[in-house]
Amino acid sequence: MRLANPEALLLLLLVPPLLWWIRGRGAPVGMGYPALGDLLGLRPSWPARLRRALPWLRALVLSVIVVALARPQWGVEATKVLREGIAIAMVVDVSSSMGALDLRIDDRQANRLDVVKATFREFVSGDGAALPGRDGDVIAMITFARFADVLSPLTLDHEALLALLDRVELVPLPEEDGTAIGDGMVAAIERLRAADGAGKVMILLTDGSHNAGDAEPIEAAQIARALGIRIYTIGAGTRGIALVPSRNRDGGIDYVPGQVFIDEYTLERVAALTGGRYFRATDAAALRSIYAEIDRLEKARHVAESYQTYVDAFAPLVAFGLGLLLLEIVLVNTRLRAVP
Repeated sequence: MRLANPEALLLLLLVPPLLWWIRGRGAPVGMGYPALGDLLGLRPSWPARLRRALPWLRALVLSVIVVALARPQWGVEATKVLREGIAIAMVVDVSSSMGALDLRIDDRQANRLDVVKATFREFVSGDGAALPGRDGDVIAMITFARFADVLSPLTLDHEALLALLDRVELVPLPEEDGTAIGDGMVAAIERLRAADGAGKVMILLTDGSHNAGDAEPIEAAQIARALGIRIYTIGAGTRGIALVPSRNRDGGIDYVPGQVFIDEYTLERVAALTGGRYFRATDAAALRSIYAEIDRLEKARHVAESYQTYVDAFAPLVAFGLGLLLLEIVLVNTRLRAVP
């Protein structure tokens, strides 16, 4: 506790003389009574005793007002954590092969893209366990098949970002199918380059090998390294045989067994060139653990700032003093009223 105006306490020196003046003011009042001896044995009533304490009540009111003028303040210490986030670009393959049914979510079979979307949501928002969420980070989202598409620039509005994530689907047309890994990387590099002063991270997720687009993944990785962008690559898909979507003559989708092939060599080189790491996600649990590992490796910088705020007690004390004064006024004009 502290006093903002401690010099106001000097006014307390005036309280004793004011108390003496209040108790001694006014001439004594006499009253004749024929048999005074009969009154000597009577005990004073409680109103009579209470009236003698009224000057002390007035002194208390004055003391409270003086203390209020001194403005006592109670300190509340707090610590604010400032977080300097990093810039993350999520680059996701949406080619038709991402519809393969070889992963599971919560004991149910799901295609690769659905698993990627569910676990990326947990990476951004947190899952209450291994993934705390990426509050404070600016995140962009890029999808690619034969062409790269920037769904969201770097943004702190994670709610809007995840709303866009819900609308991500596999490419619907055969002429849009393909795996332009290099183009997706270039689109992400363009967004991350503008994030001055922040750590820059790209998370590249694919289930195949580069076979479309203009940019080569290794060349894009060299550009990323020059700009200080670290790339984590993830190969999504089980090992061996998986049910892969295939278009039938009617334009529908059939699922047929197919060999899973991911160009892990290129993905490992891309990660190594930029100081990142390559991961293989064979199920949803593995993908969650990969995000948890990336989350551990890419921590935002925290700065603790300690400060103290004060709560002023002036108003409560004044209210208390006025309440006591009102009590005195009521008493002297009602139950404790003196009649000469």
